[in-house]
Amino acid sequence: MQLPEHISLSYFKDWKETTLVFSEAAQQRIDTNINYLDEIIKTGNTYYGINTGFGSLCNVRIADNELSDLQHNLVRSHACGMGNEVPEEIVRLMLLLKIHGLSQGYSGVRKEIVQRLIDFYNLRIHPVVYELGSLGASGDLAPLAHLSLPLFGEGWVNYNGEKKEAIEVLNLHKLKPIPLAAKEGLALLNGTQFMSSYAVWSLLAAQRLSKWADVIAAMSADAFLAKDEPFKHPIHRVRPHKGQIETAQTVLQLLQGSDLQKLEKEQVQDPYSFRCIPQVHGATKDVIENIVRVVETEINSVTDNPIVFHDEDAIMSGGNFHGQPLALNLDFLAIAMAELANISERRTYLLISGQRNLPPFLAPNAGLNSGFMIAQYTAAAIVSQNKQLCTPASVDSIVSSNGQEDHVSMGANAATKLHKLILNVQRVLAIELLTAAQALDLRRPDKSSAILEKVFQELRDEISFMETDRVLHTDLVKAENFLNIDPAKWINN
Repeated sequence: MQLPEHISLSYFKDWKETTLVFSEAAQQRIDTNINYLDEIIKTGNTYYGINTGFGSLCNVRIADNELSDLQHNLVRSHACGMGNEVPEEIVRLMLLLKIHGLSQGYSGVRKEIVQRLIDFYNLRIHPVVYELGSLGASGDLAPLAHLSLPLFGEGWVNYNGEKKEAIEVLNLHKLKPIPLAAKEGLALLNGTQFMSSYAVWSLLAAQRLSKWADVIAAMSADAFLAKDEPFKHPIHRVRPHKGQIETAQTVLQLLQGSDLQKLEKEQVQDPYSFRCIPQVHGATKDVIENIVRVVETEINSVTDNPIVFHDEDAIMSGGNFHGQPLALNLDFLAIAMAELANISERRTYLLISGQRNLPPFLAPNAGLNSGFMIAQYTAAAIVSQNKQLCTPASVDSIVSSNGQEDHVSMGANAATKLHKLILNVQRVLAIELLTAAQALDLRRPDKSSAILEKVFQELRDEISFMETDRVLHTDLVKAENFLNIDPAKWINN
């Protein structure tokens, strides 16, 4: 399929399985742009990164017969990432977003370069990229250098579950290495596609986990015999934050028809972790929605430098590679998502606390069995780590390139720690899901709503009631994987 002219986040629902086609419109834009650049180079004028050195070496003029070597040396010298390998699904996003950015037709690259990136995407040739090395300004230089090395037959790739030298896989598919021309190395390395790819992945996961948080909280509310009054519309009509209203409606829908809700309640009010679900979950929903707009703007932008404006008859140097819009918002998203885990752990704590006729730690024979005692410890440890991961990266900056690059966003660090945090949020929600299911079993013969009973039964098909103590790690991992399902299948029915 052809990439749309404007990518929205909804496009990525099926992105893992797509096959890309290079549209005629994109090829025409790129041809027009590169033809203009070729004519400009012939004038002998000096342009940053096209016929000069890079960073603080911007005043060093490079001879015309060395322009290709200049670009190769740029990519090689910048391929100095370290740390863990970036997950393949995020590398795949990097390819997709780099293809889309270059296809705007303002980067001064040949269509052969873009087509080869499309080949990598379609053939699932995923360059090996490392987490550490980007300052989030001047582009995601080190990660994008590793992404680019295989274009001219260097570096490593992941292919068919194996890590191989890029040239070996190119030869397998009869793809010849493509020597880089003027500007192409710089266009490949400048850009925010590393940060943006993590942002896209994180937002997709955040949307899914936000829905799951509502489902699991509703299960916990029923299991704890919490009231449904806090979810009724008049309360939210007089404080009409969008996410708050949406959350209250969702939870009320999920509880509709529950036998447990019909039981007479002794308490006047429930603890905040139940009573304030709409306010807490809803605020996170609002943050996600706002950040979606920022990220959609970013992934549809030209973020390399300099930008070749054939339609303006100008080559302009600027700072579109600076990751500040992403850095600030990714830090904010980390805080918002951490709150879903914070309040979830508190509900888990209450469910195992021995209140409201539930046995301590949800153990049928408490004392001989410890039940879910230590599962709550695990949730608490994860929540504590999340607080550390919420320390904002965007308030930091380190001078680089002999002072030429004197303010950087640290957006890449914001992106990678957000990835870790969201995985943690899923684990905390998984623990709450298991404790809620255990508590619902202990409430039998009273049942929850039809919707929540469907969720409960699908979970029980994979993880049984815990009658006596067993190694919970296996159950926790199964529950974590269970949350990879999109809960819309239940909420929307």
